[in-house]
Amino acid sequence: MLKSEILDTFLQLLDEAAAGGDSEPTAMNLATVDAAGRVSSRIVLLKGADERGFRFYTNYESDKGSQLEAHPQVALCFHWKQLREVVQVRVEGLARKVLAEESDAYFASRPRASQLGAWASLQSQTLPDRDTFEQRFKRYEHEFEGRDVPRPPHWGGFVVEPDMVEFWYGAEFRLHDRVRWSRHGQTWTHRLLYP
Repeated sequence: MLKSEILDTFLQLLDEAAAGGDSEPTAMNLATVDAAGRVSSRIVLLKGADERGFRFYTNYESDKGSQLEAHPQVALCFHWKQLREVVQVRVEGLARKVLAEESDAYFASRPRASQLGAWASLQSQTLPDRDTFEQRFKRYEHEFEGRDVPRPPHWGGFVVEPDMVEFWYGAEFRLHDRVRWSRHGQTWTHRLLYP
């Protein structure tokens, strides 16, 4: 469980980033590793943060989904350039699938075109041409015409359960402040780090 002090600090920073005009304050870098030990990273959107951790959604059959299945240890990084003198939040921990009911609820809240896209996209697979994707989209548009689009079985959420959270506050002349929280069992401790 994420310590309330850590969660409150994160949510306050996220709110500040949103209020400060960051065009995508929920954007976070997600780093994963494949079976051969090759590291991959990409930007995904945070879709919730609570005492369990940090949630995002994806195609479970994508490269990222396969990597998470094989090696659930991940790293996240938020970078808010317009916030204060620049703020980063680094997170490390285990990614676990959320319950199907939670994925269903989030999927139902998405725009219909995004729901259809989740069915149409064979994420990370080779696409012969754009027309093929557009035809797949039309196929599912027709299939679900006049009714709700159900969540595909290969699509859902992950929650990153952190064991490390670091708040990095930029300062002039690179005299930054770094506060690192580490979890040992159920106990969280923090320490300052040199910049």
